[in-house]
Amino acid sequence: MEILVQADQKAFLWLNGWVGQFPWIDGVVRLLVSDYLIPVVLALMLLGLWFGFPATLPRWRAHYAVLSGLMGIGLSNQAVELFNQFIFRPRPFVDLEVALLFYEPTDSSFPANPTALAFAIAVSVWLWSRTFGAVCLLLAVLYSVSRLYAGVFYPLDILGGVIIGTVTALLASLILRKWEALPAFVLRVAKAFYLA
Repeated sequence: MEILVQADQKAFLWLNGWVGQFPWIDGVVRLLVSDYLIPVVLALMLLGLWFGFPATLPRWRAHYAVLSGLMGIGLSNQAVELFNQFIFRPRPFVDLEVALLFYEPTDSSFPANPTALAFAIAVSVWLWSRTFGAVCLLLAVLYSVSRLYAGVFYPLDILGGVIIGTVTALLASLILRKWEALPAFVLRVAKAFYLA
């Protein structure tokens, strides 16, 4: 276990060591690492899917992608909360000398909650729409790597978030496929209020 932690720290320090070498990369990372940009873009993509963009995707698949993504968000939040009850890992800037491009969060570093949420959305969308999902996956990867580069998470924290987000997305998709009455009910209610 100690070897794994040391390798994790070395990989983190190598990547974070690039901060300041190329100011334009630091500027891009400051934009990507924000709590707002990528989460808002992913939310707008879900909104676009729900209301029929792109028009080439069958409406029912788009609705299932959004429902799966929303369920994935809820499930991944619960999974991270459960992990945080038993595991607390200090952030890299607590134990190491770090070039920080972000504010200092105080919650546990493992697993990376923003990564779990981004991948829950991205994988959910990808399971129902490969093209739209690929864009979401690219955004989730950029978001995760920017958090690592900016000094907020270790690589294993990001990996934990990717696994949680992926598993919860798969579980959400499975639930929608197995219990078709659930999405049918949600869609009926949404249509009654002219929201679908």
